[in-house]
Amino acid sequence: MDEQELIERVKKGDEEAFSQLMMRYKDRVVNFLYQVTGDYQVAVDLSQETFLRVYFKARKYRPIAPLSSWIFSIAANLAKTERKKIFRRATISLEEINNDYSSGSYSLDHNDPGLMRNVRLALKKLHPRYRIPVILKDMEGFSQEEIARMMKLPVGTIKARISRGREYLRKWLEEGKEIKNRPDKREKMDIKLKRKKQESEDD
Repeated sequence: MDEQELIERVKKGDEEAFSQLMMRYKDRVVNFLYQVTGDYQVAVDLSQETFLRVYFKARKYRPIAPLSSWIFSIAANLAKTERKKIFRRATISLEEINNDYSSGSYSLDHNDPGLMRNVRLALKKLHPRYRIPVILKDMEGFSQEEIARMMKLPVGTIKARISRGREYLRKWLEEGKEIKNRPDKREKMDIKLKRKKQESEDD
């Protein structure tokens, strides 16, 4: 049974179809949330909340984007609400992550304990605004367009955040220097425009 048929059955309250859908995506969602939060129990809790929302909001899904993008957008939004906790508790253990974490900007040698330690520190410091899109792109394989839809941001903003996140990680790996996760000029402009839009909607 393909995923579109599954979600259509879930919309009708079919619990067996929901169980199949959950089994199909559960490990990926938990792994993604674990990489973002650095806390396995938090990842499990957020994944459960993710699938609860998938079940109760299934009728809102439209097959404009892949089902996986919709599910991961729910997970990513839940992770964003944990922002403050992420900064306090993020201690990602890359030795336990089976993904091959690599991109054109940086790569990992899992046999180098010093490098692995630096990567853990870099990811711990990396602000969620950069960490989430970098993980979605480099570890989960989503396109920039899909990530933009998930996070409800312009593609240009996602592209900039991925580039900036990779830059932070690369500098950490090459220099070991602390990077300040400050928004760049483009992001500051996006934030201002978003605030103005919200203010106009409130009026």
